[in-house]
Amino acid sequence: MQLTPRYDGPPVLRIEGPTPDPAELLLRQRRRLADRLAGLDAEGWATPSRCDAWSVRDVVAHLVDVDRFWTFSIGAGRGGEPTRFLATFDPVATPPQLVDAMADVDPAELLGRFGEGIGGLAAALDGLDSDDWEALAEAPPGHIPIRALALHALWDGWIHERDIVLPLGLDPVEDDDEVRGCLLYAAALGPAFMACGGSERTGTLVIEANAPATWVVVDVGPEVVASLGGTVPTGAVVVHGPAVDLVEALSLRAPLPDTLADDDAWLLAGLATVFDATASP
Repeated sequence: MQLTPRYDGPPVLRIEGPTPDPAELLLRQRRRLADRLAGLDAEGWATPSRCDAWSVRDVVAHLVDVDRFWTFSIGAGRGGEPTRFLATFDPVATPPQLVDAMADVDPAELLGRFGEGIGGLAAALDGLDSDDWEALAEAPPGHIPIRALALHALWDGWIHERDIVLPLGLDPVEDDDEVRGCLLYAAALGPAFMACGGSERTGTLVIEANAPATWVVVDVGPEVVASLGGTVPTGAVVVHGPAVDLVEALSLRAPLPDTLADDDAWLLAGLATVFDATASP
């Protein structure tokens, strides 16, 4: 299905309150992945990933594409002219088409392109001040603050890093601040997609995680506001579990490590709906 990004009116997704520096987390994650990829042989590049029908090489090709988009989107947002490229984007059909377009690129060149993309991201994120972080730029939910966009890019790359390293039998790095940033964004993204689709349902989702201890509050409505910590109203839906397991579940990679009442399941259904429930984003 096509995305329904929101470009007009208030941003559909906002991050409030203090967070770890998204630029630092994003660039650290990408550089770490590049270092790990540099040690792979041909067999490693050809290993099936956790993404349906994609090898390790295919996942990296996907990241090359998305990092190019993030860089351009951030630059346009900083310039006050956010793009509107994703209005016709199909998150299930389009990424495989883009990956197929790089089928003839050998792993060494692909790794070089990935490294160039990291450099582009670093340049786009360099020198952001408090106003810049709140400038709107394009991401799958539409025009959202660059702070939220950077967390989207972090979450996407972090989960794809695991899609690569786990099938290779490598130990995934689970940096506490990266996990918190991913959990914060992943908890907000599904409700944001629902709001983009016209949902006016309201509620509050609380993620109470351990290892690392993390408290995420997501106020859900026509606009979605997420924060690390915050006041929890009576009637909030609380989900418990290990933080990494929760990120995996919210990213459609694993079952939810907690039981949710049927009447509350809609709070976590948005991402599955966008990706047709069974597809791997």
